[in-house]
Order: sequence, then structure tokens, then C-alpha cells
Amino acid sequence: MKKKFKKVAVLMGGPSAEAEVSLRSGAAVAGALRVAGYAVDEVNPKTGKLKFAADVEAVFIALHGAFGEDGVVQQQLCALKMPYIGSGAEASRRSLDKLLSKRVFEAAGIPTAEYEVLTAPGPHRLPLPLVIKPASEGSSIGLHCVRRKANWDEALRDALAHGNPVLVEKYIPGRELTVGLLGEDPLPVVEIRAPQGWYDYRAKYTKGCTEYLVPAPLTAKQTARAQELAQRVFHALGCRDLGRVDLRLTPGNQLFVLEMNTIPGFTETSLLPKAAAAAGISFVELCDRIMRRASVH
Repeated sequence: MKKKFKKVAVLMGGPSAEAEVSLRSGAAVAGALRVAGYAVDEVNPKTGKLKFAADVEAVFIALHGAFGEDGVVQQQLCALKMPYIGSGAEASRRSLDKLLSKRVFEAAGIPTAEYEVLTAPGPHRLPLPLVIKPASEGSSIGLHCVRRKANWDEALRDALAHGNPVLVEKYIPGRELTVGLLGEDPLPVVEIRAPQGWYDYRAKYTKGCTEYLVPAPLTAKQTARAQELAQRVFHALGCRDLGRVDLRLTPGNQLFVLEMNTIPGFTETSLLPKAAAAAGISFVELCDRIMRRASVH
């Protein structure tokens, strides 16, 4: 099939707290796109400013967190009339900001954990155990599961240090699932079995630390429900091209949505590539398919 673009740029690194992971994602994507036949520039917008070679025709965004997933880089690319992959500025902002996402989920009737919002050190309203996370960070940065009252103050202080406001959610016991989407099509469900049942930064990015079951050992009905819920989230937030929805499945067989990732990881431990592989899509083909979706928003 003839390629839509010949020369592309991969945006990687950037100014966010997730720059290290983004550099790994971007390097993997750039390598795959070269194998797929593209000429590729690797661009690291450390200062939050964009500059491309004159012959760059489209952009693959491999930036995680602030600047890359909050709508800022999308706005800049729109102003340049540069085709890019992924969700537009508003959908990106709604997806990265977990408080905005919660409001969208509630309005759309999408099941999600009960929550409260804190902007300063202080007591919590919901009963322990609780999950604390900055409203606009990813990669589990500033994320804590608080099971004992003695650990509350320190966990809240750390979360606030990584961003304000902080989202405090009722802990949902059960299995950790994730559903990747390519376009609007759901990929096989992945089950994540992390050490001590807690999928933190170390568990996410240390090779061999976490067990991933692809496809997840679910009933056909559970699989269909998880995929359908992921599609509902994708549509409710207004996403496009790709994404990954994280969920919890309780012992009582209820599904709850945790969050939407508009630019999921592309590292060797990342979940979207694992799900694509289970569907018979190689990493090179995955990156090529996504790159072909680039458009001016």
C-alpha cells in the first residue's frame, strides 16, 4: 500500500516528568517507522517549542504526560497545520486531566470509582484504603495506595508535590485490566499482575517485574464488556487514532474505568504493543498503521 507520507518526525522526550519513558517510546517508534520505509527525524522538544525540517510531512507524537498528552503540543501542531497522530487538543486535555475525565465518565454513565479532590494537606472524607494521584500526571508518578492512616500525610504530600489538585479515589479491589484501541477497534484485553498487586512506576517500567497475560484469562462475556466499555470511554472523551483504557474487575464481576491514555507507551514493556501482537499485528505494522492515520485536526 502506498504511503501517505515519506518524511515524518517522531516527537519524544519533551519537558514533562515522563521524558525518560517518552525517549524510550520514541526511539522504538522511530526504529519501527524506518523499517516500515519512512524517513524519520527524532525531535526532542525539551523547551516546549517545536521545530521541524522543511521536508517533514507529518508527526508521530510519542510524548507522555504534560505538553504531549494535555493538548498543548496538539494546539501547536494545529497552528502549524501539521498532520499528527492521536487525539485532538480538547480530547487530550480531558483525558490527561483525571478530574475532567471523571466528570465525562459520570455524565456518560460510565462506571468509575467514587472520589474526592484535594488541593492542600488535610483529612480525607472517603474510608481507607484509598488511591491518591495527581490529577494531571501519568506513568504512576505521584501515585500511592494508602491502606493505613499513618501513611496518609506523607502520601498526600508527595502527590501534591507532583501536581495540584490531587484526585483521591476509593480503592477498587480486583484484577487490573487494560484495553488498547487502534482506531475505534479494541485489541485483545491485557491482564496486569504486578508484584504485591500494585502497578506503580517500578512495576510498569522494570522488565520482568510484572506479569502480563495476553489475552487476559476472562470469559467471553467479560472480554466483550471490557472492550465495549473501552470504546464508550474513547467516544465519550472524543478520542481518535489510538488509546488505552485502564480498568479494574472486582471479585463481584463489576468493571470500573480508571483512566484513558491517549498516547500509550511504546517501550519494550508497554501494553498496546503487547495487545497488538496478540492480535497478529507486529510492532512495525502497528506503528505504520498509526502513522497512516495522521491528519490535520
